[in-house]
Amino acid sequence: MKILRKIIEIDENLCNGCGECIINCAEGALQIVDGKARMLAEKYCDGLGACLGHCPTGALRIIEREAEDFDEEAVEELLKNREAPHAQTAPPVGGCPSARLQTFAPATPCQAANAPVQLGAASGSTLSHWPVQIRLVPPSAPFLKGADLLIAADCVPVAYPDFHRNLLSGKVVMVGCPKFDEAESAIAKFAEIFASAGIKSITMAIMEVPCCANMRHIVSQALSRSGTAIPVREVVISARGELLRQGDMPS
Repeated sequence: MKILRKIIEIDENLCNGCGECIINCAEGALQIVDGKARMLAEKYCDGLGACLGHCPTGALRIIEREAEDFDEEAVEELLKNREAPHAQTAPPVGGCPSARLQTFAPATPCQAANAPVQLGAASGSTLSHWPVQIRLVPPSAPFLKGADLLIAADCVPVAYPDFHRNLLSGKVVMVGCPKFDEAESAIAKFAEIFASAGIKSITMAIMEVPCCANMRHIVSQALSRSGTAIPVREVVISARGELLRQGDMPS
């Protein structure tokens, strides 16, 4: 039965399909279809708008119209089905596969010893989780709890040949572009992470180019908003992949 109530409306012209709203919809009401966010069913949307502040393009808004009544039992059933064992190895229903949280177990000593080695090849990946993009990692991600956090400009892994061995090993990583990513959104997300996740240390890896310096502003503002004191080490990489300097982040 349809009633007059508040519900989410999606502007498809503004939606870029990033999946941020998918991650932050606790009821699972949204899904990505053909590169755009869509409502799975009206009964799954409570109309409270928790997803609104996470949309980088402003494609979401709350309107009042006739819609199917919110069904809390249907939501519980939907979420329960997503938590079933088979869902651990498949993309979540109505979710963005790129945003599905995953944690990778490190190789055991036996597995490492028996891994094939090619002459001249670099050591294997030390990535411990997925996703890695700042925009896609939710502040509640379990792999953030008590982590040593690596915040890297996304050119760093491309330029620096020893990224995995010297920077990523033993850390949780979040990457993004300090020039093209929306700074205020990144500040708000990091502030929430710093305030709630018990981050032990921060390593910030940036390139020598001037636009990368904006990452300092993002991290320092997030620390200030969170009211936390977390040690920050800054690593600067040259365009040719050389380690130029490392030390405390300039104030």
